[in-house]
Amino acid sequence: MKTIQAYRYALDLTSTQDRDVYAHAGAARVAHNWALAQVIAVMGQRAAERSYGIADELLTPSLSWSLAGLRKAWNAAKPEVAPWWAEVSKEAFNTGLDALARGLKNWADSRSGKRTGRPVGFPRFRSRRRTTPSVRFTTGAIRVEPDRKHVVLPRLGRLKLHESARKLARRIDDGAARILSATVRRDGGRWYVAFTVEIDRTERAPARPKSVVGVDLGIKHLAVLSTGELAANPRHLAAAKQRMRTLGRSLSRKAGPDRRTAQRASKRWERAAARLGRVHVRVANLRRDGLHKLTTRLAATYGTVVVEDLNVTGMLANRRLARHIADAGFAEIRRQLAYKTGWNGGRLLVADRWYPSSKTCSGCGAVRTKLALSEREYQCEACGLIMDRDRNASLNLAALAAELNTAGSGPVAARGADRKTRVRGRVALKREPGTASAGQTGTVPPQGGTVDRVLLKGH
Repeated sequence: MKTIQAYRYALDLTSTQDRDVYAHAGAARVAHNWALAQVIAVMGQRAAERSYGIADELLTPSLSWSLAGLRKAWNAAKPEVAPWWAEVSKEAFNTGLDALARGLKNWADSRSGKRTGRPVGFPRFRSRRRTTPSVRFTTGAIRVEPDRKHVVLPRLGRLKLHESARKLARRIDDGAARILSATVRRDGGRWYVAFTVEIDRTERAPARPKSVVGVDLGIKHLAVLSTGELAANPRHLAAAKQRMRTLGRSLSRKAGPDRRTAQRASKRWERAAARLGRVHVRVANLRRDGLHKLTTRLAATYGTVVVEDLNVTGMLANRRLARHIADAGFAEIRRQLAYKTGWNGGRLLVADRWYPSSKTCSGCGAVRTKLALSEREYQCEACGLIMDRDRNASLNLAALAAELNTAGSGPVAARGADRKTRVRGRVALKREPGTASAGQTGTVPPQGGTVDRVLLKGH
């Protein structure tokens, strides 16, 4: 099974290498801003000419928004715009132009209705101080050295890794992996290199292929499983809040940058900002490590994992719980389960966000009309069942997999659930684009395994 996977390593750069990488990231920003200025100028010129009644065939020729068109225009102008262009790799300019081409395409598709989701705004100019420095290499010498402690990138040469790349090197030596690209990015005060690799993964099977587990995500416990297991919520952000508050107050007392007066930040402000940034990076790393361990264990153990389609954006509107919800990483858990279940030969079922998993009795199936968030125990008025509400929700999610198998393997046309809580009804399956239907065998989608969306069809 071929799939795309990323390997990310921290870099230990010398001062000279640090300046070289910064130069490549700056070159990407220059190319992006120049091309964006040309696009805006041409659009404005054509709009002005139309206002004077000039025919479309006589308007100023439009500038192609594709990567090839932008690259052609840049190559013609770079001797004047960037006379230093030969000092950096051509991949640096390609990085900025590619980002602009994708941004323009997303904006155009969003306006025309071809792209779903939130409206995409028009691309903006990139600031030297606010933009995260990064550069992507797709051609040239990209390899891991035999000592597995160094990597080679075009024009940057031999860079030392902070940790060994033996896992990636072994796959490359065995012919099971092929590097497609390498992205160097500065995050939290240090540089990282991320390799996009095409890997030929061996077929795997979960330890319990016929088992089903429902996963109810929450704040009190990060995950409550239908098996009764409780995954604790470490709350890394809350644990580091006092440290962040102290560093934030220290930062506020330093002379920082001011755009109105063109004042540059002092050295003490920069050091204080770096200390605060390292705390944020540590919190993010701890959260990422915990989520990976949880999702890896679920995908490697159970054949079917059932989760909810949570409206995380709407949940963040609750000002009292927004920080805790963001610290938990609900969306990241679902994203990781989506591809890890495919790697391990399992499948992921996603219940519709309006499915009343918490309001439904896992014993008799009765549905309560209302259930306040403060009610931590579910009490069924029909059968008298008393159970923790999160455990009750996880059992209902696990039951969806059995009902789905009874309904059939093919997709069933259904309008889905609505906002109103109704009595328990039939289960319908909606297949997401690019995924296989439930029970279907075959090639796993490139971005992960089988992800089926379960909808509750009311009466």
